[in-house]
Amino acid sequence: MIRAGPAEMPFCWHSVHKAPLSKSLLLVPSAISILLTLLFQHYQKFFAYNLQAIKEDFQIWRLVCGRAICLDLKDTFCSSLLIYNFRIFERRYGSRKFSSFLLGAWTLSALFDLLLVEAAQYVFGITINSLPSGFLGPVFALFVPFYCSIPRVQVTQILGFFSITNKTLVYILGLQLLTSGSYIWILALSGLISGICYNSSILKVHRILCVPSWVAKIFSWTLEPIFSSAEPTNEIRVGMGATVDIQRQQRMELLDRQIMMSQVAQMRRQRQQQVLMHAPQRLCLWETYVFSLYILWFLLDIFFSIGLSYTGY
Repeated sequence: MIRAGPAEMPFCWHSVHKAPLSKSLLLVPSAISILLTLLFQHYQKFFAYNLQAIKEDFQIWRLVCGRAICLDLKDTFCSSLLIYNFRIFERRYGSRKFSSFLLGAWTLSALFDLLLVEAAQYVFGITINSLPSGFLGPVFALFVPFYCSIPRVQVTQILGFFSITNKTLVYILGLQLLTSGSYIWILALSGLISGICYNSSILKVHRILCVPSWVAKIFSWTLEPIFSSAEPTNEIRVGMGATVDIQRQQRMELLDRQIMMSQVAQMRRQRQQQVLMHAPQRLCLWETYVFSLYILWFLLDIFFSIGLSYTGY
C-alpha cells in the first residue's frame, strides 16, 4: 500500500522506480564526493565555490563545478536523503519536467547567490569569499513544491501538543542541512527564492529555463537504461493505461485515495481520543448528579421528619 507521504518510505533502490534522474543524483554526486574526500583531496580545489575567483579572475566554470559536488560529507548525506524524499515529484511530473525545474532552480539560484552576497556586504558589511559547494540550491528550491503540493497527514503526537506528520522528517533534514555551515543560509534563501519564482511562473521562467524535448529524448535513450530500476513486485498493481500520462494519472489517483484513507483514519483516531478524554468528565458529571439527588433526598427526608414531628404523627 502506498504511504501517505514521501518521508515515510524506507530507503531501498526499488523505491526509486520510475525516477531515474533522482537515482542518478543520488549515485553520481555522492560517489564523486566520497572519492574527493578519501582519495583525491588535491582535486577538491577545482570544486570549491570560490566567489572571489569568479568575480576577480572570471573563473566562470566554478559556477558549474562549485555548485555540483558537495565537499562536505554531511552535506552530501543530507542532500542525498532530501533528493530521495523529493523523488515523488519526478514520479508525479515526469523526468523532463522535473529536470526542467532543477535546471531553472539551479540557474536562478546562481544569480541569487551573487545578489545575496553583495546585499550582505552592503547591508551588514560581511565579506563572503566562498560558499559551501554542492547541488544545494535546487535541493532547497524543492521545498517550495513540497510545501505547496504535498498534503500534510498527521502520524502521531508527542505529549499531546506536538504533531508529527509525514513531512516532519523532511523538514528536520532541511534544518540539519541549513545549520551545517556558516553561510549555507545564503544558498537556502536563494534556493527558496528561485523555487518560488519557478513554481509560480513569475516572468514565465519555466518557458525559458526548460529542457528541450530532443535533449530529453537523447538522455532517455542513453542514460535512462543505466539508472532505471526494476519494477517492484510487492506493490499493488494499477490498471495500465494506454499512455504514460494515463499511467501516471492512475498512480496519482491511487496515492490521493490512500492519502484520503489515511486522513479518515486520523480523524477516527482523534475522535476516539476525544471520547476517551471526555469520558472522565462525563463520569464526574454523572457522579455529581447522583450526589446532588442524594443530598436533595436527604434534605427532603429531614424536612418531612420535622414536619411530621410538629403535627404529632
